[in-house]
Amino acid sequence: MIVAGIDEAGRGAIIGPLVIACVSIEKSKENELKEIGVKDSKQLTRERREEIYKEIEKIAKDIIVVRVQPCKIDNYRENGINLDRLEAMKITQILDVVDADEVYIDSLEQNSENFENLIKEFLINNNSKLIVKNYLDESVLVVGAASIVAKVERDKAVDEIKREINFDFGSGYPGDERTIAYIKSILEKKEKLPNFVRKSWLTIDILK
Repeated sequence: MIVAGIDEAGRGAIIGPLVIACVSIEKSKENELKEIGVKDSKQLTRERREEIYKEIEKIAKDIIVVRVQPCKIDNYRENGINLDRLEAMKITQILDVVDADEVYIDSLEQNSENFENLIKEFLINNNSKLIVKNYLDESVLVVGAASIVAKVERDKAVDEIKREINFDFGSGYPGDERTIAYIKSILEKKEKLPNFVRKSWLTIDILK
């Protein structure tokens, strides 16, 4: 029996991509995830996440990673597709290719039933049993594994941007003072915001 978990990183960020990850394993290997220290990525240091990711790669049947770039997020929002619908669409794309009997999806909405219905709205061909609930990254190991993969891949993407511009703007989240200071500096110079910034975010309107 194959089980899979899906989780995301970067949903609320103002800089960098939204990353959605799926990890599938043989159910008999679930205990191996526990042995290597898999848990919700937020409970782990960056160094530990990267170490565990390497071990996940040895255990997993498949690992699928989808990056949704800021310009794409902005385009979807301009066309009336909010983040919940966008994530449901991208999760559906993963479900179309993952081969699993059961798929556990960490719900992005507080009302997990609404989010499950949203996913099913876009679903075409998938016979997997879907379990969509809140906080599955804390209670289901394979979802915890997906949360680690998503966070590591999001960190990599942010690092790529920092190397490209040769500047450390912090985490890329609105709550990070370095991130806000970086965006403010661009706006104050009346320069065009780079493509790696989500221009449709309310934070931008507030800072203008």
